[in-house]
Amino acid sequence: MTRVRNSSRSAFLALTFTLSITAQQLTLPNQSDSVHFAVIGDNGTGQRPEYEVAERLVALREKFSFDFIIMMGDNLYGGESPKDFAKKFERPYKTLLDAGVKFYACLGNHDDPDNQRKYESFNMRGDRYYTFKMKDVRFLSLDSNYMDPKQLDWLENQLRTSNSPWKIAYFHHPLYSSGATHGPSVDLRRVIEPLFIRYGVNVVFSGHEHFYERLKPQNGIHYFISGSAGQLRRGDIRPSNVSAVGFDKDNSFMLVEIAGDKLYFQTISRTGESIDSGVIERSKSK
Repeated sequence: MTRVRNSSRSAFLALTFTLSITAQQLTLPNQSDSVHFAVIGDNGTGQRPEYEVAERLVALREKFSFDFIIMMGDNLYGGESPKDFAKKFERPYKTLLDAGVKFYACLGNHDDPDNQRKYESFNMRGDRYYTFKMKDVRFLSLDSNYMDPKQLDWLENQLRTSNSPWKIAYFHHPLYSSGATHGPSVDLRRVIEPLFIRYGVNVVFSGHEHFYERLKPQNGIHYFISGSAGQLRRGDIRPSNVSAVGFDKDNSFMLVEIAGDKLYFQTISRTGESIDSGVIERSKSK
């Protein structure tokens, strides 16, 4: 089991927020030897909110030098011509790309797998699902659009053979959600959550819902939805007994730091407001 110490003062479904912490006052320890990354999802609109979130990421990187960004899918909405890749990815994130920040994508339901898995800057290496390691953290990027037996076998093998203290899975469709439009992907949960439990996955990130939500730990696993880095569905979060914090009033993204047995997170809005923050402590049994 892992536990989270919540430092958010935002009440679930609060219509107004008393924000005493700004993004310029980062709650992350920002240690030089830890793993630093950002989380974005459902970002690829090519519209102003996406560009404004990207500008916020650029500004925050001056204080919190993250090395890579994981993407929760729906990386490009609409067309996927070279002009679309430029407008919806290359231009908004140009400063980050030029600085050497790596983007590790997963596939959403609006994404063309043939185009995106071969796109060099998404670092998928031609695969629908893949894994990579950063220091003590094993990341598993899954294709939740088509969870076939081959992918399940691959996932179990990767989890079983990994000796990384931290195992983080990310994919588009959330296993738990308080969203009125989509809600939880229950069928997907039935097939992959038993593997997460059996092999000690610590944290799961998803998108699809166009808001931010931190779920209460489920079977010892911490679930986050970060699906509003470009799209936003205002007022879509409904009351739920599985939700810890929800925010559907503005676009947002996450900053994450893993230092030893602790994972620190901070969720920040398009305008720089701190929405949620806390620390997850990894149990030595995982």
